[in-house]
Amino acid sequence: MKIELRQFQQEALKKLRQHSNASIRDYLQDKNPQIISFTAPTGAGKTIILSSLLESIFMGDENNIERPNSIAIWLSDDPELNDQSKDKIETYADRIPFGQCVTIKDPDFDQLVLDDGKIYFLNTQKLATSSNLTKRSDTRQNTIWETLRNTIEQKGDRLYFIIDEAHRGAKSPKEAGKATTIMQKFIFGDPEVELPPMPVVLGMSATVNRFNQLVLDTTSTIRRHIVSADDVRRSGLLKDRITIAYPEEQVANKDMAVLQAATDEWIDKRNHWFQYCQEQHYSHVNPIMLVQVENGTGNNITNTDIADCITKIESRYGKKFREGEIVHAFGSPKSAITFGQYSLPYIEPSRISESQNIKIVFFKDTLSTGWDCPRAEAMMSFRRANDSTYIAQLLGRMIRTPKQMRIQVDETLNEVKLFLPHFNQSTVDEIVKSLKEIEGGDLPTEVTGAGISNNSVQILSATSNTSCLGQSCSHSGVSSSSVMIANTSSVSGCANSEGSRSSIPNNSISSESEDASTAPTAASIGQSATTQNGAAPSVSSSNATSGASNGVSSSQTLYSRSDILDFINHQGYKNYFVRKVKVNDYLKSLFKLARLITTRGIDLQVWNSEKEAAATQIKNYIDSLKAAGDYDSSVTKVMEFRMRQNVFDSFGDCVDNHISQTLFSTTDSDIDRQLTLSESKLGNEGISYTYDQLFGNPDDDMVFKLDVIIYAGQTANREALQEWAKEEFHRLKTTYRMKFVNAAPNIREEYERIVKDGDAVSEYPLNLPSTVELKKDDGGIVYTDHLYADAEGKAQFKLNTWEQPVLQAEQANPEFVCWLRNLDRKPWSLTIPYTSNNDEKPMFPDFLIVRRSGDDLVVDVLEPHNQSFEDNLAKAKGLAQYAATEQKMGRIQLIRVTDGIGGTKHLHRLDLTNSLVRDKVLHCNSNDELTSIFAQYSFN
Repeated sequence: MKIELRQFQQEALKKLRQHSNASIRDYLQDKNPQIISFTAPTGAGKTIILSSLLESIFMGDENNIERPNSIAIWLSDDPELNDQSKDKIETYADRIPFGQCVTIKDPDFDQLVLDDGKIYFLNTQKLATSSNLTKRSDTRQNTIWETLRNTIEQKGDRLYFIIDEAHRGAKSPKEAGKATTIMQKFIFGDPEVELPPMPVVLGMSATVNRFNQLVLDTTSTIRRHIVSADDVRRSGLLKDRITIAYPEEQVANKDMAVLQAATDEWIDKRNHWFQYCQEQHYSHVNPIMLVQVENGTGNNITNTDIADCITKIESRYGKKFREGEIVHAFGSPKSAITFGQYSLPYIEPSRISESQNIKIVFFKDTLSTGWDCPRAEAMMSFRRANDSTYIAQLLGRMIRTPKQMRIQVDETLNEVKLFLPHFNQSTVDEIVKSLKEIEGGDLPTEVTGAGISNNSVQILSATSNTSCLGQSCSHSGVSSSSVMIANTSSVSGCANSEGSRSSIPNNSISSESEDASTAPTAASIGQSATTQNGAAPSVSSSNATSGASNGVSSSQTLYSRSDILDFINHQGYKNYFVRKVKVNDYLKSLFKLARLITTRGIDLQVWNSEKEAAATQIKNYIDSLKAAGDYDSSVTKVMEFRMRQNVFDSFGDCVDNHISQTLFSTTDSDIDRQLTLSESKLGNEGISYTYDQLFGNPDDDMVFKLDVIIYAGQTANREALQEWAKEEFHRLKTTYRMKFVNAAPNIREEYERIVKDGDAVSEYPLNLPSTVELKKDDGGIVYTDHLYADAEGKAQFKLNTWEQPVLQAEQANPEFVCWLRNLDRKPWSLTIPYTSNNDEKPMFPDFLIVRRSGDDLVVDVLEPHNQSFEDNLAKAKGLAQYAATEQKMGRIQLIRVTDGIGGTKHLHRLDLTNSLVRDKVLHCNSNDELTSIFAQYSFN
């Protein structure tokens, strides 16, 4: 495959390959039809996984020999779906030769049997009784049913029938019923057309129930594989959130008001993507805006005034669209249509994604059936509320990420918005329900609704606002006593009680204290304290002599949010990713990491060095065989070719155990085939050819091939190689971790993906984005000292009764600079692993506190935690382990809160950077023991 499968996709491929092998074997043995049910949520990449499966079947892989004479039939209920699936196979399955995929069309197709080695695409519309394919004529000798029946009878041992029915719910009940009936012909057979059941049917669907209905009452053997929504959600393939925006009742002229909002969103996404791609040196995304229009009545193509829509969009866009930048995908007519002064060419849905010049697409229903375009960043629908099913289907088309990864720097690029002028809160709720039931199953991305002028999401940045931090700012209503700008161009580290030290030099502005009533606002600070190019002026520090009105000295260094963000991201604080699935191929992870280190210029020798070290493993084993006198017999075994006199399948499993005869093959082609299989088992990194360069015989290239085949053929050798790869992977990760801390974001993202796939619990540097999108909590407090803030320097959060007193105590500390709400399960959150019931789980400490310590900045980790929770001890040990390994953090505290007289709160802090306390926690055996440690060692 041209693209690298995610971990869950690799697991699905492995399981489906096992199921397909077992299904063919069982069909050969008793002729009982077999069914494989493959269920994965919307956006999981089902077509890509199936493409990989077909490539594995036809061309082989590290565990399976090739079956080039296999036949696959891909059935869907829409020709556009077939075209899109065919395009994906031809684009990404690069080992499948071009021309191997064939679309069965009406007038041309007439065959007695299907050809070996082909992947045929067929849609249910071609199988209706009115279709020419189902009839004989002067020009057609075989109906499609006869062709299929003959193929089953003659080639059923290598025939795979794929049913792509994932989008059937988008059609009308009548059309869906017809498609279901036709699909069931291949599962149950149909005596009317003399079609037996297909030997092996593989059905892929977004929901378990949908395919269950299709195979209801079948007597076939069914094997299943289900991809969970959590696996897809963690992959980075999908956007984090879809926001459905609807107008409040008081909005007049809803259609055009909402269209204006949708256009503004599209323009904003264009600007954000342009900046991101420019800075990260990526190819540009070129976002698309989709406009779903109403159906027409009479001779009207649509009742929506498209010319007026384009005029309104252009007025917001600020320029005229060029020819080809606005298109339609109505399905009929499939030609250009003129609306007023605008001519809109037709484009097939499957071609939209690749057409980079397209900016606006008008459509009705066609894009709801299986089409997907990751560049669709905003959509407006003029559909009425009774069309919620269509809207639900469309959401599934918009959730894929353009770069097939999360954007860490700018979280606004992980969201897509759908604007609905004729919906309200109740109908939006119906859409979410429809999406779960009809399209996505266990929805792999978050869907929320919001009024257009009542945004429940706050976009916060550490770079776009101009307010500065470092004094006793609190929540709304508490004025800061003085404000100063920092110039912190030189950044190194920070310290804790037992760790190494690092600091930000105190090159900052300090001024005499000002009365709170005359303190400048965040906006005025930004105006007075920036140069013409927007940068903070470089000035030396001075000392203040008087205190602030709240009792906190104003003789303090102040820092811009961007300086603090850069400081945190340059420290390389340890962060962790905890996955449920155990890693089963460290060899691949090792070479991915080694290749990254080499190609990014960090160490140009690493990739070759690792290959040479792996080749040495082969050399050592071959030397041991020669020393024991077993080498020649091993060569003989490689040269043997065993052929069963009775039925023997192609996967190495015998159907009947009859006496076999032994033949010998000395053909180069057979040895080369075995070498290819062995190289696959060794990770396809060229280890065999490195072995030849280092240890091969230049006069006889058969020698190195036999050595590699002998080595790779032993399970014990491959297991030992995996253990070696595991050790090397961790060695490289430890050695080069800090090299990636200051790397460009795209390189850092690539590194993090590799290390996250390398371990069940993987370590990588904490890296906070520049911009985040967070839910705005109803009834929350507006804070001015949070690391991320809006353009006015504010952020709104609702803290619980434990968290709020802890934060207030920190804000009262003269050293306090700012704080970060470390939200659960955000990709950027500080995550600490802990063990509970023998399972590794992630913990997200509530607060990161940034404070001064002399001339240094220090980051603390604070976790207020209720002692009644069952996970109390497990999380305490997790924090203790983290404190033992991360020496650059400041305080790492587990905090309990108790009630005092008059409603006051008392804090009991257990600082796990204290080695004595940490050791006692790590050896603690019960929550009662932990309570005793709190009683003895905690402080206020």
